[in-house]
Amino acid sequence: MAKKAVSLISGGLDSCVTSFIAKEQGYGIYAISFRYGQLHKKELECSNKIARAVGAEDHVILDVDLQKFSKSSLLNKSANFIQDHGLKEIGKEIPSTYVPARNTVFLSLALAYAESIEADAIFIGANAVDYSAYPDCRPEYIHAYQKMADVATKIGAEGRPIKIEAPLLRLPKSEIIKIGLKLKAPLADTWSCYRGGEKACGRCDSCLLRLKGFKEAEAKDPMPYEYYPDWYTS
Repeated sequence: MAKKAVSLISGGLDSCVTSFIAKEQGYGIYAISFRYGQLHKKELECSNKIARAVGAEDHVILDVDLQKFSKSSLLNKSANFIQDHGLKEIGKEIPSTYVPARNTVFLSLALAYAESIEADAIFIGANAVDYSAYPDCRPEYIHAYQKMADVATKIGAEGRPIKIEAPLLRLPKSEIIKIGLKLKAPLADTWSCYRGGEKACGRCDSCLLRLKGFKEAEAKDPMPYEYYPDWYTS
């Protein structure tokens, strides 16, 4: 029987590369994405493109309105609430873009989907190296969620637990980009900016980390930007 994996595809670079890693490992991909009130709705357009490119067997898009519980700047109508930081400041504190329990909500729905189709694994693009201090992107979080999933499901109780895979967890962004290029992942069809403009802002934490990764990987970022930091173009 062919292996199955549920892959959380946000439309961002990390989830794109993660999905292609799962494919390379021989999994049939079952994609899941979320419309949760985010400003950057371009991510959902990108998630569709990524799911098609990776040859997903199915792509489920769920509506989960997290605006009801959060004042996160990712869910606020005004992009002015998104704070810009210098590269050296990113990761020192949990930013305004943090959405309470987002990965826990998403992973739990992915777990239900995975169990219903008897999947072997769930792939998530969490990253604890070049990240913005989100607590649900740390190794201890993934480890804790695995322990919960093992005891929370029928399939786990029967001794066939669904593995939570986070292959990018300890990799710098530059290495993630190199892997994506090697696997011919459609990085041009990904979106990372926290703001919902026609082009990426080039100033938010996510844009800066992405641009830094491409510069260190010595590759050109195909995502269009309104602004490029001096250190990127020099």
